[in-house]
Amino acid sequence: MISALTAVPVSLILRSAAARRTAPRKQAAQPAANNCSGLVAPPAPPSSFDNPDYAAVVVHNYRWRLSLDDGERRYDGLEERLAARPAIAVPTVTLDAERDPFTAPGGGTSYRDRFTGPYEHRTLPGIGHNVPQEAPEAFAQAVVDAGHL
Repeated sequence: MISALTAVPVSLILRSAAARRTAPRKQAAQPAANNCSGLVAPPAPPSSFDNPDYAAVVVHNYRWRLSLDDGERRYDGLEERLAARPAIAVPTVTLDAERDPFTAPGGGTSYRDRFTGPYEHRTLPGIGHNVPQEAPEAFAQAVVDAGHL
C-alpha cells in the first residue's frame, strides 16, 4: 500500500480518471462560419455539472468542511479514527502547493511525526490548490515514487 497526501485523495483521482476514460466525450462547440476571430469555444464542462443535485452536493461539502453541517453517519467511525491522527506506516510522499491560498506551505513539519514509514516531502513552486490538475506530472510522479521509497 502506498500513500500520497494532497488536497485530493489519490483513490478519488484514480476513480475520476477511470470515469473520464469510459464516459462519452462531449464535443466542444465549433466556431460559427462567419467567425473571423478563429477562436474556438472552450470544452464543455464535466457531466457532473448536469446532475440536478450538483449545487446541493457542493454547498453541503463546504458546509461540512467548515463544521456547519453533519457528514454522513455511515462514515462516523472512520471520522473518529482519523480525528485521533493515527500513525501512517506506509511509504508516503506529501505535496505542498506553494501558491495554495488555503494551506500555507510549511515543509510538512506540522504533520511529519504522523508518518512512521518511508517518507518524503515536496513543495511544488508556482502551484495552487488543485495539485492533480495544475501539476499532473508531479502528482503522478509522487504516487509512483511513494511505491519505491
